[in-house]
Formats: sequence, structure tokens, C-alpha cells
Amino acid sequence: MRILILSAVCLALTGEVQAAIDNEPDAPDFGTNVLIFNPSMPASEIQSALDNVFAGQEQSEFGTGRYAIFFMPGRYTNIDVNLGFYTQVIGLGQMPDDVVITGNVHSEGVWENHNATCNFWRACENLAVRPATNDNTMTWAVSQDTSLRRMHIMGNLNLANLETNAYSSGGFLADSMVDGLVDSKTQQQWLSRNDVWGSWRGHNWNMVFVGVSNAPSRFWPRPPYTVIAQTPLIREKPYLYEDVGHNFFVMVPDLETNSSGVTWANGPTPGVSIPLNRFYLARPGADNAASINAALDSGLNLIFTPGIYFLTNSIIANHPDTIIMGLGFPTLVAPNGNPALAIGDVDGVKVSDIIFDAGRKAAPSLLEVGTATSHASHASDPIFLYDICCRVGGQFRGATTNCVTINANNVVGDNLWLWRADHGAGARPRWTGNPSQSGLVVNGNDVTMYGLFVEHHQKYQTLWNGNGGRLYFYQSELPYDSPTQSIWSEAPGVDGYASYKVSDTVTNHQAYALGIYGVFISTRNVSCFNAIETPANPNVSVYHMMDVYIAGNGTSEITHIINGTGKTVASPGVAEAYGDSWPMASDIEATNLASRASAE
Repeated sequence: MRILILSAVCLALTGEVQAAIDNEPDAPDFGTNVLIFNPSMPASEIQSALDNVFAGQEQSEFGTGRYAIFFMPGRYTNIDVNLGFYTQVIGLGQMPDDVVITGNVHSEGVWENHNATCNFWRACENLAVRPATNDNTMTWAVSQDTSLRRMHIMGNLNLANLETNAYSSGGFLADSMVDGLVDSKTQQQWLSRNDVWGSWRGHNWNMVFVGVSNAPSRFWPRPPYTVIAQTPLIREKPYLYEDVGHNFFVMVPDLETNSSGVTWANGPTPGVSIPLNRFYLARPGADNAASINAALDSGLNLIFTPGIYFLTNSIIANHPDTIIMGLGFPTLVAPNGNPALAIGDVDGVKVSDIIFDAGRKAAPSLLEVGTATSHASHASDPIFLYDICCRVGGQFRGATTNCVTINANNVVGDNLWLWRADHGAGARPRWTGNPSQSGLVVNGNDVTMYGLFVEHHQKYQTLWNGNGGRLYFYQSELPYDSPTQSIWSEAPGVDGYASYKVSDTVTNHQAYALGIYGVFISTRNVSCFNAIETPANPNVSVYHMMDVYIAGNGTSEITHIINGTGKTVASPGVAEAYGDSWPMASDIEATNLASRASAE
């Protein structure tokens, strides 16, 4: 397969380039918003193209631009890759060190005082960075729906800007190596999974390490570190690469159990390579649910090229082991009250890097995994969801009952942000403009979540009905805008809704490192009785939990951490409460702290 390299200085294809593509049947057409660089290009031309993308995406929080930037294998010097919104940077080697950028790859706080608490929708994967900064440090100041995967940082990594008041609020690092220090600085919470580094420094509210080499010592809650020595079950996210003959493939890494460290420590990640001709490349404006479903029905896998897709019907994935990948944060909108994507009760489907936007007519779910009658075991070949974002409101008004409903058994989620928007044009009028009951509803058994971020929904943020569930890291904000206590009450005499609800019928469940936050800034005198609710069963356990009262009006509060137990956190100022485990192995403590800012 011969590869056509897109112009490095244009964001739109010229007529000559488009004609070349039309006459190049073997070249993959990734669309006009995919830039592909090779190391023979002048650094000045590469930099000009990168700067043009960043100029358009720097503050385009709810814009329509979507970009993927590919670096072919080789060495790149004097390159500055500054990531804005809806930008994904990908190295095309079989290993991260096949693409080395000497210069900078970074995300900075662009809001007032370099605040990064709204630095969403950006990602970087499968390359090495040699930071050409004074302190040999890469800065990655980000919040939800961001990721660093398969990265080699040949130096240090900061997870927030240098300014002490420049908060960032959540992020995800997986299958990556940092030669030096990872410094969390003012990062509020963070999940690291299957990583290797020289050392870690810093903490704030909830720092979680799963399958990480050289993780910090366990000192919960001071500092609030949760360390899980091995990752019980994972298949790293499928990734795009090209071989020495310039043929494109998608690598599907092997399933691993009880793993630690990176998959590429001793050579290329073990797995199965699938040639790109086994994928249908969907294009915004040209493809719809009918054309995409026809491709899936024929047995092809699917890649969404960058853009926004309005779907009058659901995309349906019913073939086992189907791969559905997004490039450059493609966004699926289902305006007619249907799920944008419905996955059947089949083995091994893998979905990655997609934003699901709610349409004006409420759907039962934006992403549905399995059906109400699902019962099959997928233990030998689980279904995987990677780097998934669901939005209700934000760019435009939308509605749904739930963001994600998991009916199938043996599903693994790896970095999900399920957000009912608290700002943007689609979040007006408050409460009624973007209704959504829950972010995640789990009905299937043996479902595992690594990195679950769920915010602002109107009832339970997460409702877990299936048995055998496992959760590693949870970040959740209660709704900002519940108008009255009577409207936002689980039952008479029970104020609010728990963020994390494990149903009374569940007999086996484990959850680790849960942070729940109250930001009651758009209401008065509205409280939440329990941050977490679980049944009284010895096989239902919660380890390392906390709640934080960040801001509010009147007499609002979070009364208890879990099941009517734990200290109250309330105004004035920020208040934190910590719990060790449930059933309780130690007392819960509460601490009042100086005010902190959070803008999600």
C-alpha cells in the first residue's frame, strides 16, 4: 500500500492534492482533518501546520473542528506540538520510540491564571518526547476526557501548569514510561494504570495507581494515594501503525491478567495486526447510519475520521470482535431519540475515542452495550470501551435518560467521562435545558471500570445493578443546579441522590478510590444525604472514599460519605472527609481547608 502524505502547511486539501488522492486507490483517505507528517519535511513547514491547528482549537471548547495529527516513524527536532481542544496526536510506529519528537508536546492552561479545569478533549499516544525545555519537563495540564497512552517521556512530566493556583482536574496515563519525575502539582485527581516512571511527587484529593511500577507508598488518606499492585484484567487500546513497507495496520493488543508495567518493555506490544483494508473509513457529511451499518454487516471494522456525524438511526455492532475507532475526537449525535451506538451481546467488541452527544429528543441511552435480555458470558473475550465521552448539553441542548447503559456481561471500561454539561449554550435553561437521569447504569455482571468520571446528572450519577462489579478510580460532581430539595430527593427524608449507588440486590462488588464533590453554586439550601450507597453485604466493599464540599449557597451540604456514616462537609470554605473502607475498618476524618477553585 502506498501512502500519500498530506501537505504539511494546509488544513484543507488543495485541488491538486485531492486529485492525487482520487488517483491513488491504494492510499487510505483519512479526510481533510488528518495531517500526516514524515521526518523528511522541513521542521518549519510542520510547525506552521501545527500552529494553524492550535490557533483554531486553543479556546474552541464547543467548536466544530476535529483534528488528528500523525507522525510517521522517524526523528523530529525543533517541533512544538501544543494541543488544543479536539486534537489527537498519534505516532505511527510499532513502538513509542519509533517516533521521537525533540522539542515539546504539551497542553497548557489557557484560561484565567493558566487554569486548566476545562482542558477537555485532547490526547497523545504512541510516541516519545524529549522535552527541550529548561527543566527537561513536559507539561500536560488537562482535565476530563484526555489521555496519554503508550508514551515515552524522556524527561519529567508535570500534570498542571507551574503556577500554584493553576488547577487541573483529572486525567489518565496508561501503558507509558516517564524516565524522570511525574509531578502532579495542583492536579486534583489522577489515574495512572500500567505505567513505569522514575518517581512520583504530589497529591491533592485522589491519586490512584493500578499496575504501576515504582508507585508511591500507601499512606491513605494523608496523602490520598490508592495503590493496586496489579491490573486484574486489561487489553490495551487498539492503535494504528505503519510497517516498513508503508502499509497501515491496527494492532489489537493481547488480553492480560494481573499485569503491571508497560506492554512494550521488551519489544513491540504482543497482539494481532489487522490490515487497514479490513476497516471502513467513515467520513462526516458523506456517511450515515445506513452506510456505516452496511459496512459493519459485511464484517468490516470501522474508523470514524474526524468530524461530527448526525445519525438518524443507531449504528449497530452485532459481529464479534468488531473494532470501532475514532480519530481526532469524532462526535456522534443522535437527534431522533435513539442510541448513537448499540452493541449486541457478542464477544470482543472494542470501541475507542468517540464523543457521544445527546440530541434534542431524549434517547434511552447514548451508548448501549448488550440488550435487556443479554445473558452470555464474554469472560474469555471481554467487550472494551476506551476513552469514551458522553455529553448532555454543552455545545447545544440535548436530552437522554442515561449516557451509557451496560446490559452485557464482562465489559471493561478504560477512561470514561459521562458529563451533563454545567456550562455552554446547551446547559440553558438550568435543570430543564439538558435533562439526564444517570451517567452510567450497569445491569451486566462482572463489569470492570478503570477511570470513571461522571458528573452533574439529575439522579444517581452511577447506578450499579449487576454482580461482580469492580471499579478503580471514580470522580464525580453532584449537580450544580438542582432547583429545590423536593425535586432533588431520592425518597422522603433522604436529601439528594447518592453519586455512586450499588443496588440492594447486589451481592458482590468492589470499588476503590472514590471522590465525590459538591459544587452547589446554582442553587440554595440543597443537600445530599449520602455520597455513596451500598447494600449491607460483607461481599460488597468500598475502599478509600472521600467527599469534598467545594462551594455552595445557604445550608447546602454533603451529610455523609456512605450509608449514613461519616462526617458532614458543608460551608463555609472547602471541607474534605475521608473514609478508609466499608464495612468500616477505621474511622472517617473530616478536615476544613482553605478555599479551592474548580470550574468543571
